[in-house]
Amino acid sequence: MAYVLKTQQDLELSGKKRNDRDDEDGDAMVSKKSSLTPTQADPAAALACIRHEFGEHGGVNMSIEASATFTVMEPDTMRRIFSGELGPENDFFVYSRHFNPTVLNLSRQMAALEGTQAAYCTSSGMSAISSVLLQLCSSGGHVVASKTLYGGTHALLSHFLPRTCNITTSFVDITDHSAVADAIVEGKTQVLYFESMANPTLTVADTPELSRMAHEKGVTVVVDNTFTPMVLSPAKFGADVVVHSISKFISGGADIIAGAVCGSEKLVKGMMDLRGGSLMLLGPTMNAKVAFELSERIPHLGLRMKEHSRRAQVYAERMRELGMKVIYPGLKDHPHHKLATKMVNREYGYGGLLSIDMETEERANKLMTYLQNATQFGLIAVSLGYYETLMSCSGSSTSSELDSSQKAAAGISPGLVRMSVGYAGTLEQKWTQFEKAFLRM
Repeated sequence: MAYVLKTQQDLELSGKKRNDRDDEDGDAMVSKKSSLTPTQADPAAALACIRHEFGEHGGVNMSIEASATFTVMEPDTMRRIFSGELGPENDFFVYSRHFNPTVLNLSRQMAALEGTQAAYCTSSGMSAISSVLLQLCSSGGHVVASKTLYGGTHALLSHFLPRTCNITTSFVDITDHSAVADAIVEGKTQVLYFESMANPTLTVADTPELSRMAHEKGVTVVVDNTFTPMVLSPAKFGADVVVHSISKFISGGADIIAGAVCGSEKLVKGMMDLRGGSLMLLGPTMNAKVAFELSERIPHLGLRMKEHSRRAQVYAERMRELGMKVIYPGLKDHPHHKLATKMVNREYGYGGLLSIDMETEERANKLMTYLQNATQFGLIAVSLGYYETLMSCSGSSTSSELDSSQKAAAGISPGLVRMSVGYAGTLEQKWTQFEKAFLRM
């Protein structure tokens, strides 16, 4: 349905918003699902229940709203928009750094995916993370975070925020609940931050218990679910905010940088507030053309995640048979296998990432060299979620921001190879390529 310009009088006479449907009464940022609640819905079912945006001329795909600025029919409408009286929930837009219809559509998809009230999409995963922390924490504030995190997040918490904002962080073993409880300082700690499945050790966080502990002390729980979209649903188990680097599995093409914040309607509106919102004032705006592309990829995310997970499970089991030290939550000897089994959305397996500990960086590099250059099993590259398998030695790449003692504390050995398992080619074809490289070692 087209976004048709109407005067405020037209809207009041019709009693409807622009681009409205008879069965809708919701906010622009909010995912509208029929009778499903966030805690009941399978992610794919939830996505299927949100409203479908049609193109301007009735196309099955929505149109891209590429405008940076938007006109109004009456001058007083501008004042009412800036005063907060009118907004995207009424289909009034003023400037795309504030709200954009195409980006809002992707935000509704992300809210449905994570089972949260609302979401908003950003220009990168790190901008989503930093904006959330700056919104929830004030100067002199305190964060308790897992000591095993993506290197960029660790650097943000350990170096940037203390230097620029006087926000400090205590890093703990997220599986040691006593240590987590001891680190939380009532009245000072504002956020408990962890990854649902840790990068790169694949430690699985007990989100239900950690959320319970944090909420008892008035602490907001923020979870990075980049590794496991569809597989894990942190909000279902008590997380207040879920952040994503959409660049990874959700994009799937290794060609887009993007992020998302999923949480309560109050939080997201607060982050977009004209006077005090971190997203609004810092301006990590997503381009509408990027939002359109991502919206077209989310419908087949479930199919992709199932195949990523299926192949990772098979490869992990076969690597174990070869005598390799492989880490994968789907293996019964993984220390958190039972916990993961209780939390995963079963259809989607245990995720598309596995790690191989080759003990030394030299051995790790040798294996990856054979896998890429001799047998074409995968590519030596950072990031994850691509259709080809991507491999990197975490200690010298995506976790290089940690010093040697921090890496040791996080369980990152010098030879740990993080592998994002792709689905290109046939499973047996790719396994033969892996086996040839391994035997050549």
